[in-house]
Amino acid sequence: MKKIPRSDRRAQYIATNTKVDLAGLIEFARGKHHLVLATTRRSGRPQLSPVTGVLTEAGEILISTYPQRAKARNLRRNPEASVLIMGNFDGAWVQVDGIAEVIEMPKAADGFVEYFRAISGDHPDWDEYRQAMSDQGKALVRIRPTSWGPIATGGFPPELFEDA
Repeated sequence: MKKIPRSDRRAQYIATNTKVDLAGLIEFARGKHHLVLATTRRSGRPQLSPVTGVLTEAGEILISTYPQRAKARNLRRNPEASVLIMGNFDGAWVQVDGIAEVIEMPKAADGFVEYFRAISGDHPDWDEYRQAMSDQGKALVRIRPTSWGPIATGGFPPELFEDA
């Protein structure tokens, strides 16, 4: 196989895999709130859900849902979950695997404050917000990461290119 010179314009699209510790994972996820949650259906097949969520400064993923949704039912049966965190579609991403719990109101109230604060900052009336979550019958998914892959980007395999 002939190597491509690094001066080739395609070299700007070399795939990367960057291993990070928890602090690096948190830094990567900061400001990224559009996630894909993978749970397991009763059949064993994956259930994928686009969700709004946050990886908190404490290293937990929080996702808002309703208790009757498939993702919540699946997680009650099998708490293993995977979450894809990415920015733009053609940007970097990371898969985070962990153990989830589904927390319903009123126990979820403080978790919802943490969720809102991490995504949007302060709310003008936290009691009103907690009441709204209760009135809407919301549930909070809290995932404690057990592992995560490298932060990756797509592109050409690095081995196609000459060393610089």
